[in-house]
Amino acid sequence: MEEKQGEVVLFGTWASSPCARVELALKLKGIPYEYVEEDLKNKSELLLRHNPVHKKVPVLVHNGKSIAESLIILEYIEECWNTTPKLLPEDPHQRAKVRFWANYYDQKFVPILYITFMTKGKEEREKAIEDLSQVLKVFEEGIEKDFPGQNPFFNGESLGYLGIAIGSHGCNYKAVHEAIGAVLISEKNSKFLSWVNAMKNCPLMEETLPPHDKLVAMLRVWLNSTQA
Repeated sequence: MEEKQGEVVLFGTWASSPCARVELALKLKGIPYEYVEEDLKNKSELLLRHNPVHKKVPVLVHNGKSIAESLIILEYIEECWNTTPKLLPEDPHQRAKVRFWANYYDQKFVPILYITFMTKGKEEREKAIEDLSQVLKVFEEGIEKDFPGQNPFFNGESLGYLGIAIGSHGCNYKAVHEAIGAVLISEKNSKFLSWVNAMKNCPLMEETLPPHDKLVAMLRVWLNSTQA
C-alpha cells in the first residue's frame, strides 16, 4: 500500500468508538480528510509505521506527521484548526474539568463495561452491573456538580469535546444490550441515559455512529469467539 498523500488522513475501523471520536471532530470542523479502513487482523504497513508504539487505531496523519490516541487527536484538531465551532470551552478551568471527565469515562467506565460484557455467571454479572452503575453514578454527580445549569456535552449548539468523547461510545449502549441479551445500563442511571440519548439525536452523531444492526452482529461474533 502506498503512502497517502492527502493533507489529512484517518486510519480507523468502522466499529471503533475512538475512531468515531476523530471523525466527529473532523466533520464538525469541516476538515476534508481521507479515511483508510484498517483490518486489525492484518494491519497495514502504514498503520504500523505511523503508530509503532501501540499499533492500533485511530491514527491521524496531518501533512505526513502522525498523531495517535483519540483524546490527544481531538486536542490536536482543536489547536491546529482553531476555528468555530470550538470543541473546548474558552475558560481554562472549564477546559480542565471537561478533560477530567473524559478521562474518567475512559479510565473507569470503559474497562468495567468490558468486564461486564464478558462476564458469564449470573451472580458475577449482577455484581459487575452494580459496579458499572456506581461508576456512572459518580460520573452523573460529578457532571452536575462541576457544570451546574450547563450542558457540558455541547459547546453552544454543536457537540463539544466531552459530547464527542462520551457520545461516540455511550450512544451505542442499545447495541451492546441487544448483543449480550441483558441490560447493563438501567434507569438507575437515568441522567446518563438522558444525556447520551440527547447526543444520539444530534444529526452528526447519527451520521457517524456505526449502523446498529451491523454493530450488534459484530459484537455477537466477537463475544462468541472469546467464549469459545
